[in-house]
Amino acid sequence: MYLILTLGILSLLLSLILTPLVRDVVGRRGFLDHPDGVRKTHRTPVPRVGGIAIVLAYSATFAIAFFLPFSYTYLLHKALPTILQLTLVASVVFLTGVLDDLVGLNAWQKLAGLASAASLAYFAGIRVEFHFLHALPAWPGLAFAVTVIWLVGCANAFNLIDGMDGLAAGVGLLSTVTILIAALTQGNLPLTLATLPLAGALLGFLRYNFNPASIFLGDSGSLLIGFLLGCFGALWSEKSVTLVALCVPLLAVSVPLLDVVLSILRRYLRNRPIFQADRGHIHHKLLERGLRPQAAVLTIYAICGGAAVLSLLVSATHNQFSGLIVMVFCGAAWVGIRCLEYTEFKIAGRLFLNGRFRRIIDSETRLLHFEKSLAEASDPGECWTRIREGTNEFGFHAIRMNLRGISFENAPSASTSQVFQLRIALPGEQYVDLCGGPNGLASPLILGGLVQAVEHGVKNCLERRMEISTTRTDGEDITVHKKLVYAAAGGKH
Repeated sequence: MYLILTLGILSLLLSLILTPLVRDVVGRRGFLDHPDGVRKTHRTPVPRVGGIAIVLAYSATFAIAFFLPFSYTYLLHKALPTILQLTLVASVVFLTGVLDDLVGLNAWQKLAGLASAASLAYFAGIRVEFHFLHALPAWPGLAFAVTVIWLVGCANAFNLIDGMDGLAAGVGLLSTVTILIAALTQGNLPLTLATLPLAGALLGFLRYNFNPASIFLGDSGSLLIGFLLGCFGALWSEKSVTLVALCVPLLAVSVPLLDVVLSILRRYLRNRPIFQADRGHIHHKLLERGLRPQAAVLTIYAICGGAAVLSLLVSATHNQFSGLIVMVFCGAAWVGIRCLEYTEFKIAGRLFLNGRFRRIIDSETRLLHFEKSLAEASDPGECWTRIREGTNEFGFHAIRMNLRGISFENAPSASTSQVFQLRIALPGEQYVDLCGGPNGLASPLILGGLVQAVEHGVKNCLERRMEISTTRTDGEDITVHKKLVYAAAGGKH
């Protein structure tokens, strides 16, 4: 077993030698990361060719190992077809990252490259299987979908956390070592042979990537590291027979994946594009709390180390306490997220706990019913009745309406004070005026929805009335008739 360590030592030495060579020779040929003063705060352009250096060190280690006079060389020769398949899969991810570093790809193009690689990995035999579901009817495509989501998620997770010197490479090293230790304790020699060279390559690269970094991973490195770790995690859990046991590899890469989930939730709550970059990642929040960059990176290392210990405990105890350990991790993650003070989650939690979220749902539901009821009105009189009944429900005590030249008014009582007036303009100088008192619903969301409901409801009512009137004409074209009515009213069709 000690002979296997030569793979790690060889990969470490190759990484220490190749990284500065790649940085100085290849890094100056269009692979420079220029500072922008916002998210990229480094002072001078830095080569982002770390992925190339890691790939060269990792591949060269296996190339040399094929000629070493050790016992594991036989296993490498025996696994050569599988190695070639995985090389093809990893090449797709690597080339996607290289293209992004060189010319820039949009988020969907990168996602397409990663999804293609994940699909190839599935057909190459790297799968997230659900052995405990064998007693149930087969779900075609479930394993394929979960495998693709897992691999693409891991790749994007490491890509997103690659925002500080040494962060993605260090977290990748900790995750790789975690899977390596699990493989050694389980006697999984193929997984050991796959992870040990990656650990050595990352350790050697970290020598030049830790703050202050002279070389960055680039997308070619961060995407590839995350994808490989996703593959290793799938291989680690391929014999799992319980749902909780599948959480073991997830714990090993939990911090990057948690950052992805938080980013998606934050952007969704703020109605921002999911792939839009921002400064709300975990490492950014640590910096906001006053930590220096090195301290923030080391803090995340410590969190990843704790998650790694938990994952190894689950594996070592043969899943006897896996449920408890996962609950401990989830509780710690919840406390950590609260300590980071994400404004989006605080507001969402406050809306939910004080009942405002339910009131918003109730108001939106009533608005939809109000709009539907208004659209079913057959004439201006019925339209007025439904507007009066509906708006009274939302706290408006006085209403005026002019529709098709007919005026309607519901005057307030003398004792009712008027706080605000809302005019909803309709085509052809038609309008609906709503007067609210101190107890009216002045929420911008409710007012905006009410305006939209009145506009759509009245429009549908008028159009429905015109359709009815045209059916009584002697063969007139309906479309022409509508245009004439709108033109007479001074509106637009």
